[in-house]
Amino acid sequence: MELTQDMSFLEMIANASWVVKGVMLLLLLASMASWWIIFVKLFALRREKQGAEVFEREFWSGGFSEIVKRVSKDSSSNSMEEVFRSGYRELTKLKKQPNVAPASAVESVRRAMRATYQREMDKLESHLPFLATVGSVSPYVGLFGTVWGIMNSFRGLSNVAQTTLAQVAPGIAEALVATAIGLFAAIPAVIAYNRFTHDLDRLANRFDVFMEEFSNLLQREVHK
Repeated sequence: MELTQDMSFLEMIANASWVVKGVMLLLLLASMASWWIIFVKLFALRREKQGAEVFEREFWSGGFSEIVKRVSKDSSSNSMEEVFRSGYRELTKLKKQPNVAPASAVESVRRAMRATYQREMDKLESHLPFLATVGSVSPYVGLFGTVWGIMNSFRGLSNVAQTTLAQVAPGIAEALVATAIGLFAAIPAVIAYNRFTHDLDRLANRFDVFMEEFSNLLQREVHK
C-alpha cells in the first residue's frame, strides 16, 4: 500500500502528539549516542587487538630490550604493553630491595599486573552498560509512545457517531512510528553490545595468558 502525502513518514511524525514526539526525540538521541559509542569502541578494540598481536610477537621473538626501552618512557601504546610495564616497574623496584624472596617478588609482580589489567579492562568496558540499557529499554519506551498515541486516537473518536478505518488509521500509524524508532535504536545497540562483550572476553583471556606466562618466566629466572 502506497502512502499518500498526508501519510508520509515526516507527516506522521509532525502530526503526532507532544508526548509521542518527546518519546521519538528521546529514542533518536539514544540512537545517536549508541552509534557514537559503537564507532568509538569498534576502533578502540580493533586497535587493542592489533597492539596485543604486535606486542606478543615482539616479546616472544626476543624483542624484550626494545620493549623495555619503550615502556621506560612512561608511554604505552596499548593495554597489554601497559600491563607489562606495571609488572616490569614492580620488578625493577624489588631488585633494588635487599633480601626479597623470589616467590614474594613474583607474586608482587603478578599483583601489579593484575591491578593494571583491571584498570585497563574498566576503560575498555566503559559505556557498554549504556548500550545494554538502550538495547533493552528502547523497545519499551517506543511501545509506551505507541500506546499513548493509540489511546489518544481512540479518545478523539469517542464523540464520533460512526467510526471508519480511515479515521483511525492515521493516528495508529503515527503511534506505531514510535515503536519503529525504538526498534531502530535497540537492534544495533544489542548487536554491538554482544559483539563487544565477546571481543572483550577474548582480549581478557589473552591478557590472562600473557600474565601467567610472564609470571612463569620470572619464576624460572629467579630460581636459576
